[in-house]
Amino acid sequence: MPKLETRDLTFSYEGKCVLDALNLSVGEGEFVSILGPSGCGKSTFLNILAGILPADGGSVLVDGKEVAGMSSHFAYMPQQDLLLPWKTILDNVCLYGKLHHRERQAKEQAMANMATFGLAGYENSYPRELSGGMRQRAAFLRTALCQADILLLDEPFGALDVITRAEMQDWLLGMRAKLGATTVLVTHDIEEAMYLSDRILVMQGAPASFEKEIVLEQRQRDREWLFSQRELYSEIYYFLKG
Repeated sequence: MPKLETRDLTFSYEGKCVLDALNLSVGEGEFVSILGPSGCGKSTFLNILAGILPADGGSVLVDGKEVAGMSSHFAYMPQQDLLLPWKTILDNVCLYGKLHHRERQAKEQAMANMATFGLAGYENSYPRELSGGMRQRAAFLRTALCQADILLLDEPFGALDVITRAEMQDWLLGMRAKLGATTVLVTHDIEEAMYLSDRILVMQGAPASFEKEIVLEQRQRDREWLFSQRELYSEIYYFLKG
């Protein structure tokens, strides 16, 4: 049974069909990237999964059971870190726990994970005092503390410079086993999708649908492997160009 599944999911905006009968199946602990050009509907699809937007038709299932609206199964991380500038990093990452009346537990978990997320010593700092990469790690820790079993990542490194973005990709790759969560990443970066994913789904068209699936073999993931895959990169690139 898939951990996450969508069946014939459709969505329209201002009378125009944006998503057309999208079917997705993601296994327990699998990391799947949705790759496609900007504006093709990737973020819209993720927002439907997160319960931010209502679908016009179809269904979303987790562990074989249909879910609707915002569900505790999902933790959503947008491109911008959305840290509150007037709160410390510790208070920011514990925001979900505070809203759900378990602030003390959230702080204990946050403190136990600060070093793992590269934030040790910055608990009482404010967002303006952190680098872009550190802010994204804080946002990621906040997402992880939601205790959801499915992570939805909407281009979380898209606003970072090239070097910091690569560092964050390396960090996320190292965190995968520790998090153990089923993950859906939306990106328009081919290398990012290849580097991080077990499987890539290419979204294209108007209305959008999944036009291609790439299954990446089990391997020791590193930059050397990535740089050796120019043929696969070219295949995906030219498919996206149409």
